[in-house]
Amino acid sequence: MEHLAVIEDPRRGRVAYDLTEILVIVTCAMFSEVETFVDIAEWARHKEAWLRRFLRLDNGLPSHDTLNRVFRLLDPKAFEDAFRAWVGDTLPAFRHIAIDGKSLRGSGKRNPVHMVSAFATEAGLVLAQREVSGKGGELAAIPHLLEALELRGAIVSLDALGCQRELAGQIRARGADYLLAVKGNQPGLHQALKDAFADQADALAHEQTLDGHGRKSIQIASVIANTGHVDRTQWPDCTSLGRVLSLRTQNGKPGRIEARYYISSATLDPDELAGAARRHWAIENDLHWRLDVMLREDACAVKRDHAPANLSIVRRLILNMLKLDTTHPKRSVRLRRKCAGWDDDERMRVLQILPI
Repeated sequence: MEHLAVIEDPRRGRVAYDLTEILVIVTCAMFSEVETFVDIAEWARHKEAWLRRFLRLDNGLPSHDTLNRVFRLLDPKAFEDAFRAWVGDTLPAFRHIAIDGKSLRGSGKRNPVHMVSAFATEAGLVLAQREVSGKGGELAAIPHLLEALELRGAIVSLDALGCQRELAGQIRARGADYLLAVKGNQPGLHQALKDAFADQADALAHEQTLDGHGRKSIQIASVIANTGHVDRTQWPDCTSLGRVLSLRTQNGKPGRIEARYYISSATLDPDELAGAARRHWAIENDLHWRLDVMLREDACAVKRDHAPANLSIVRRLILNMLKLDTTHPKRSVRLRRKCAGWDDDERMRVLQILPI
């Protein structure tokens, strides 16, 4: 709770309910699969005795209107700064950081809130996030995330939107390597990679077969050294060129072959490229899927002001706490959350809350 205590309260004048206590109540309630502000206020009423084990609640419990108003007013950047400070104090450095964005569909049809997250792929933990104005603002948010994170020694992967010279240079300047997906938004670079692999039929390759749910995917990753195919003055320290060929079959029926191309400042072998490319897309399965299916982010109909973004930060905090809890390693993340929702002592332990 000490990291939440530094967040500036957006309310002016006398306030009846402490901001830190409001944030803790909402986090505990959402941990227990409670979603709307009305339900959160009712949950808190039923759990008041438990909440008083670690909160003063000098003026009792806030109403759902108060919860809603505070989350609408609270600056998400201040909340994110506190989140990132907690991450920096709690988590070690990571070898692979993937950056990708996700729209909060329930926040509006025309202009939904869009959150860009930095994700430690091997640990499955959110390192930072930033609210942007729609998917079009994602590119502008990436430099801020890169500046805020400790990157030295890591590989930072970005999808084709992030395949930009300025971002590659920023990543290298921070002591990290980049792995950038290359598509048609960089037509010259895309064609250069196609030509490079057309001339390198004997490139070292790694083949992997993945099975599941009636589907089979054969992936062949190839890497060649950049010996002049890509201009290193344009793409800083571009050392490796990569290609991943994917053939998917459904119930024995083959589909089309998909080719994905990459550039990297790291010296990669085909196995390392295959692993890094696969881990990058873990942000879809390990983060975005859990946010939608387990924490029902897209179903959340909160739309006004900063409330959608602030609730999104709470969800990412909850996922991190669940991933960090290894007391019962055989439990899935979903089951860990359910157990913490059912049991007050378990919830207090997972959230690392100390009684007063």
